[in-house]
Amino acid sequence: MSDVQALTTEVLIVGGGPVGLALANELGMRGVKAILIEQHDRLGSAPRAKTTNVRTMEHMRRWGLAEKVRAAAALPRGYPTDVFFLTRLYGYELAHIKNAFNGYLDRDERYSESAQWIPQYLIETVLRDGAKRWPSVDLRFGMRLDGLEQTADGVTARLTRLEDDTAMVVKSAYVVGADGARSTVRDLIGATMEGQHGLAHHYNTIIRVPEFGTRPPSQRGIMYWLVNPESPAVMTPMDTDNTWTFGTSLKGEQSELRPDEIRWRFHKSVGREIEFEVLEVDRWSGHRLIADSYRKDRVFLAGDACHLHPPFGGFGMNMGIGDAVDLGWKLAAVLQGWGGGALLATYETERRPVHLRVLEVSVQNYSVLSEHLVRDSIDASGDRGEEVRSQLSAEIRARKTQEFKSLGVVLGSHYSGSPIVVEDGSAPPQSAVTTFEPSAHPGCLAPHLWLDEKTSLYDGFGLGFTLLVADPDAAEEAEVFKSAARQHGVPLTVTSPKDERLKDLYEAPVALIRPDQHVAWRRSNSPADPEKIFRRISGAEG
Repeated sequence: MSDVQALTTEVLIVGGGPVGLALANELGMRGVKAILIEQHDRLGSAPRAKTTNVRTMEHMRRWGLAEKVRAAAALPRGYPTDVFFLTRLYGYELAHIKNAFNGYLDRDERYSESAQWIPQYLIETVLRDGAKRWPSVDLRFGMRLDGLEQTADGVTARLTRLEDDTAMVVKSAYVVGADGARSTVRDLIGATMEGQHGLAHHYNTIIRVPEFGTRPPSQRGIMYWLVNPESPAVMTPMDTDNTWTFGTSLKGEQSELRPDEIRWRFHKSVGREIEFEVLEVDRWSGHRLIADSYRKDRVFLAGDACHLHPPFGGFGMNMGIGDAVDLGWKLAAVLQGWGGGALLATYETERRPVHLRVLEVSVQNYSVLSEHLVRDSIDASGDRGEEVRSQLSAEIRARKTQEFKSLGVVLGSHYSGSPIVVEDGSAPPQSAVTTFEPSAHPGCLAPHLWLDEKTSLYDGFGLGFTLLVADPDAAEEAEVFKSAARQHGVPLTVTSPKDERLKDLYEAPVALIRPDQHVAWRRSNSPADPEKIFRRISGAEG
């Protein structure tokens, strides 16, 4: 063992996908020492996740990466995030859903950043470059995790550097497994996935279609659902070089499509024969799975390592990045001495209900695929065809809108009832999937406002807790909270935007905002006890 290279750090992150890289950025921004290891080079053209949703873009803004994401996106800035349902790409239109995923760049008071349509491999590039900015972060690709040993004081990880089979060890205070669906970390801590495997199997082909450069679809969009009896499918544009994805379902035990089958299916979906080049094939299956535990002592799971669901609704990568943010600020708090002993236990307490809700919604979305929308005479001309398509249009809007209009999940998921949230006696909001009403109920995402053309309310929030003074008459209260924060060693930023809308929006003169921009406490009619509040929200109680 004396000849084995040994490294030390505060957090070892296993997995260099978007979740692990998001955690590296969250920890790096807070000055936490972290080593990230990944055994693969992560290069490729398979898009996987394509929607970076509103909430994830808000995290990108916090990390200083939002504009870099938009600059890296392959499609032009302002490209319409519309979804079309057609019989074939050059066929009849069935339905048109505008502003899918809230991707229009029009300013919206409810959030600080619109969603961005961008393939996962480009997101990973932005996150990787972002993580390299932080002096406390060390990215090491080509490294495989072989084992973990825990003590009361830390974790020792055994690694192999793949280029030369060199054995290494990393000693850390904590380990986070962000190593995906086939998580080694999950296996090493004995956690198991529970639920439904292999709901259905799919074949995603990345193709280049030169003709789309001269004869593109009549209307631009980010997704085309093609509903016909021969080859129901989904197509999406990936780049301005006429690269697209062509996704279709596999039948029974089928696991592969021959080149002639791909060609036949593509031509039937498009509506005529045009030339294309296959660049890559990506097979995937839909699952509904969640880990029985997200933690064993000092080792945690995040992202696909602890929850898997169908990608319909664009939640997967985004939900994993949400895990990284929740766990990241809590690890930083504990390592820096202002987070209490109960804080890390709230990671699973808070995130599991969010995961379960998203699993339910994504499985609902997955229950209606292109092939489920096929109807007799859907391609027919004349009155009969028009009648069938009109009826189907209404059905599509009723059954598929929530897949593309899900702000009630993206922004409406909350941590009401968490041990580190101070309840105020009010009832938590009941957000539907497609509707979102901002609420300052403790545990909810802090309601957003644009203070001027470029300044978000969130821009004034700090790395620790933030005391938001919504009513200027309550300014003196800030001094009491600053004193209590100093006593407990809790980092506190005070912001007083002097915007008359805030008091009504927050239904309180002052509110404490957590490092992840959720409301920890707001003043009700009863007098505040800042010292007790800080003990509660920092995890010092319990």
